[in-house]
Amino acid sequence: MQTVIAVPLQQNSYNVLLAPGGLQQIGRVLQDSELVSPGLGQKVLIVSNPMIWKHYGDIVSKSLEAAGFEVACCLLPAGERYKTLRSVEKIFDSALAHRLERSSTVVGLGGGVIGDMAGFAAACWLRGIAIVQIPTTLLAMVDASIGGKTGVNHPQGKNLIGAFHQPRLVSIDPNTLNSLPTREFRAGMAEVIKYGVIWDADLFEQLDDTPRIDQPRYLAPEMLMDILRRSCQAKADVVSQDEKELGLRAILNYGHTIGHAIESLTQYRLFNHGEAVGLGMIAVGDIAVQLGLWSKDCRDRQYRLIRKAGLPTQLPASFESEAVLEMLTADKKVKAGRVRFIMPKDIGVVEMTDRVPPEAILAAVRNLQAA
Repeated sequence: MQTVIAVPLQQNSYNVLLAPGGLQQIGRVLQDSELVSPGLGQKVLIVSNPMIWKHYGDIVSKSLEAAGFEVACCLLPAGERYKTLRSVEKIFDSALAHRLERSSTVVGLGGGVIGDMAGFAAACWLRGIAIVQIPTTLLAMVDASIGGKTGVNHPQGKNLIGAFHQPRLVSIDPNTLNSLPTREFRAGMAEVIKYGVIWDADLFEQLDDTPRIDQPRYLAPEMLMDILRRSCQAKADVVSQDEKELGLRAILNYGHTIGHAIESLTQYRLFNHGEAVGLGMIAVGDIAVQLGLWSKDCRDRQYRLIRKAGLPTQLPASFESEAVLEMLTADKKVKAGRVRFIMPKDIGVVEMTDRVPPEAILAAVRNLQAA
């Protein structure tokens, strides 16, 4: 049940491979000239965290070694608060210790945090070496690993430091979701729901018709593969039309503008990324209704789907809602001093606007506290 999704770009096109049991075959896969072209050099540095390494480190490293690769690893602490330049420096130290060359490859084995840092390190080392993404979380599979966005956080905002650096391959093994904590799976469902709202109305309907979407054990393998395929295809479709977010690609930030502010203001400790995005989608849906862009019925359907995914739907009463406005001014999506929002118009249809009144933002955030 292997699926290959192409990400065609003007330069540096690549493939996304969906293959149950694919971790055991990763060495052979990276030698496949039809999947990875041009070929990769001998030296590979795997970047991961201790928990992921415990589950999959031996499987991946032994598969690579059996295929003739010279393998080293760099383990970093788990968690968004470690997504910093200091962590990237540790990758650089490992790259130097193992004498990575311009023909060498960095492999990001883990979730979105690991993939972002591994990709950024690969973009910088020797002015750019190959990166292969092996995402092990749902969120990374459907979003972070595809599209070439890499980077780290700054104390004043999320992902303010980074580079576009496309992977040579994204290899997704759905079997890794079996060891994923429930909370992390639910976080990934926020991004899946996002694709349904911004791009794929049929995906939204599919999720809406499914009784349980909060844990993988409630999804038949065929449906899980279909969710992964549709989500990855949506990301590939958007990225192939707008690689560096000059226009269309901005729709992928639906829910992220307020979501990133929530993450930053809670020091990345109270909500994980997917949870914050889910809250951001609820807030933006509320704003869209305030502005007359979206129907209350669509807003409520989105809310019910986010809740069905087991995601949080409210902020603590102590949350400083006014601080969101100040945080938004530092967002990457600010242009000419205006914050750009992705606003839903229908299920599967969104538009970009920079005409969102501050009072509408505050009202939506306060509604989250009152939910």
